[in-house]
Amino acid sequence: MNQSATLRFPSVDAAAKHILQKFPRVLRLAAPLGLGKPIELLNRIYEEVERSPDRSLEIYTALSLLPPRASSDLEQRFLGPFLDRHFGRDTPRLKYAEAMRYAKLPSNVRVSEFYFQAGQYLNHPEAQQSYLSVNYTHVPRAVAERDVDIVLQMVSRNPKDPTQLSLSCNPDITLDLVDWGRRRGRPIEVYAVVHTNLPFAGGDAVVSENFFAGIVDDASISHELFALPKGTVDPVEHRIGLFASQLIADDGTLQIGIGSLSDAVVHATLLRQNQNVEYTRIVKKLAGDRPAIRAGLHHDTFSIGLYGTSEMIMDGFMHLRKAGILKRTIFDQDEKKLRYLHGAFFLGSKEFYQWLRDLSDVDHEGFSMTRVSKVNDLYDEHELALRRQRKNARFFNTCMKVSILGGVVSETLELGEVVSGVGGQYNFVSMAQELADSHSVLMLRSTRTSLGHRKSNIVFNLTNETIPRHLRDIVVTEYGIACLHGQTDSEVIQSLIEIADSEFQDELVQQAQKAGKLSRSYVVPAWARRNTERHVLAFHREEAASQPQYPFGTDFTDIELELVKALGALRASSAKQKISMLWRGFKGDKSRYRAELERMDLWQAKTLKHRIVATAILGALAAD
Repeated sequence: MNQSATLRFPSVDAAAKHILQKFPRVLRLAAPLGLGKPIELLNRIYEEVERSPDRSLEIYTALSLLPPRASSDLEQRFLGPFLDRHFGRDTPRLKYAEAMRYAKLPSNVRVSEFYFQAGQYLNHPEAQQSYLSVNYTHVPRAVAERDVDIVLQMVSRNPKDPTQLSLSCNPDITLDLVDWGRRRGRPIEVYAVVHTNLPFAGGDAVVSENFFAGIVDDASISHELFALPKGTVDPVEHRIGLFASQLIADDGTLQIGIGSLSDAVVHATLLRQNQNVEYTRIVKKLAGDRPAIRAGLHHDTFSIGLYGTSEMIMDGFMHLRKAGILKRTIFDQDEKKLRYLHGAFFLGSKEFYQWLRDLSDVDHEGFSMTRVSKVNDLYDEHELALRRQRKNARFFNTCMKVSILGGVVSETLELGEVVSGVGGQYNFVSMAQELADSHSVLMLRSTRTSLGHRKSNIVFNLTNETIPRHLRDIVVTEYGIACLHGQTDSEVIQSLIEIADSEFQDELVQQAQKAGKLSRSYVVPAWARRNTERHVLAFHREEAASQPQYPFGTDFTDIELELVKALGALRASSAKQKISMLWRGFKGDKSRYRAELERMDLWQAKTLKHRIVATAILGALAAD
């Protein structure tokens, strides 16, 4: 809480002027990861420093979100209208992030992130060199030790009590960072920008106005919130979701991340709840003659339900709440209330944001946004209560590779280039080890394709590890579940080889035996020899009705969905296939696909190049 009176600013220009006058030479600022960045204020400050070489600016943040840009004329024709519609034609883009993306940051601006938008800064030396590798719960201390002066944060106002503000999507770092500044005797001021459409979230995120050094109340700050387009789930991901969903125990605790694998777990869990007979049939068919696993599988519906505690809250929790699964409540000793969900930050779809705005009083009361240290670890004055509350916990995260000894890499390539970041993964893996009936579940596809060649994601060894092998617990691929906790090295190796793709099993066996880590008498069992892409696709064809490509709907129109398929087929086709598509399009009935060609602005193509493109698209559409 600030001792001096909170300043009021009618515009971001006024706030930026005040901040830059207060810090005329060097300004070190922090901003929340993801959604909570006040884009307009950050842009004003960045613009001023960019044209003032006698100033310097340091920005500490993470997940600086930028909507995608089309990289070709064809992409622009499809993506342009969708991006304008989804992200807002007039929504500002983060200027420092744009400069970072194209390696054009001025020499007097430095940006250090502790979590990248996945793959955004590969082959960007400046961003890679400025990356902060730190566990999520340790970020506040690390940033405070950089002598940060201020925090800039987007906030929401309580429509029922305008004197209340909420840190909303991002109490995660801000609350802990302010405390760390106070501990160090170097208070950190927080400047808020009120966004008229940001959902008002309850819990520890709710603060009074005097928490802030300054507040910008400008009705023009009403741009579209950065919303993630609803994604697809493919056959491999659906299988991983089906395997993983069986690990969730009723009367338990759930943490889950974001992405298609998380969507697959949520979808399978909803199937388990809403169509239990069908779910049980499918997972028993999936198991085949695989031996039972030590962790135990659960096929029952959720009568008591789950309590959620997750650093990130996204659409999956909305779906689980609507389905009556996310309903187990715990008593929060700090807040003196019953809660069904604690989160540190949120990010999701437009539907998700609207759900948050429309929460009933009961649902709103049970949902608390709070500091990251409260969610991601156990170490506070209520530790014993936290341990009792987080019973039967399942902490789901994704990774990139697993060594056959159980080490995991989730965010860094072999030569040290960071793909994303550690985030809170280590926190949850470590916490699972400390809770007697809980598990860390790391999910990954067994293979990837690189330069046209299939490669195994289960490998002999790793040059970097996000999770060391002594914290190994459960790993899930499309071929099954490997329970590694408390197992010997040879047992771990066998378990992981048996959920690897069959194409790579023999090589892994030979490497392990050569290293003396696996008995020469070991033979891959017959059931694991069926770990092939062909079996995965056959299973999907047989169970396609329960494994939709868009399990939670899509932001594309019906016409755009047809174009997605056609453009995908065109992109994946060989030269010979492209000629065939052109011929089919040349002979085809153009009027039948008028809506699709008009959507691409190719109905009346004027140049030869565009007429050829239109004909190829017509041929791809007609192929369906």
